[in-house]
Amino acid sequence: MRHERGELVGHGGLRLRTGLWCPSGEAAAVVLLSHGYGEHLGRYAHVIEALVGRGYAVAGLDHRGHGESAGRRTGIRRFDDYVEDLHLLAGQVRERFPVLPRFMLGHSMGGLIATRYALRHQADLAGLILSGAALQIGDDVSPLLRRVGGLISAVAPHLPVVPARRPGILSTDPEVERHFAADPLCYQGRLRARTGHQMMLASVEARARCDALTLPLLVMHGADDTLTNPAGSQLLHDRSRSADKTLKLWPGLRHEIFNEPQREDVIAFMLAWLDEHVPLGTRTA
Repeated sequence: MRHERGELVGHGGLRLRTGLWCPSGEAAAVVLLSHGYGEHLGRYAHVIEALVGRGYAVAGLDHRGHGESAGRRTGIRRFDDYVEDLHLLAGQVRERFPVLPRFMLGHSMGGLIATRYALRHQADLAGLILSGAALQIGDDVSPLLRRVGGLISAVAPHLPVVPARRPGILSTDPEVERHFAADPLCYQGRLRARTGHQMMLASVEARARCDALTLPLLVMHGADDTLTNPAGSQLLHDRSRSADKTLKLWPGLRHEIFNEPQREDVIAFMLAWLDEHVPLGTRTA
């Protein structure tokens, strides 16, 4: 496996850390990886290794305000800055691999980013893969806070308002929580007012527009996820107009299905789906 570190200048001039991982031989397709809130690409090393081992190139970035990228930690001006950053990365990938099929893989907030990207650019994608996508969120936020969220976002955008996630919400494996808490590149604080408000608005709009999706879909969610509601994934699957779509709810799994004890089964399911959707003529591994 070959790994290339790089960077791009995102919307507003922020410098963003990028990564490209390639198999030793010719790649069959490219998977663009969009990570979740408060984390970074480094937490997907095992997923990337499995994809590359199957003959797929993987490209990703640390979202603005995340990981090794510049910006106030998890702070944003508008949600679609994430989407526009991802579009810049996709442009680099298209120049590097002009004839290879491109798939988008997004987890959690990264799944919402990937969905909004697909709603704009699905003609450029061979498929969309979602894991615990943040399409229905904030179920545990008080009605009062939701009502005043827009006002707080306007007058105090960086105010930490929503408490940090509860222990045990990511995975049934306690080691996952321990590693997250010890990772200096992961954000441990409260959700900022504008970030939360923008994410809520983005999810509402994405749900309203998901009938515009027609590309192949693999929608996965842990059935016991209490951070992002599996009902959002169910709704996207049911309302999309894709003729080729698969919904997989994993019983007993929580939010990070790629970090559960059953991770090998989850990754194998995703790889099998990818293999079925890559043209035979491009598959060399």
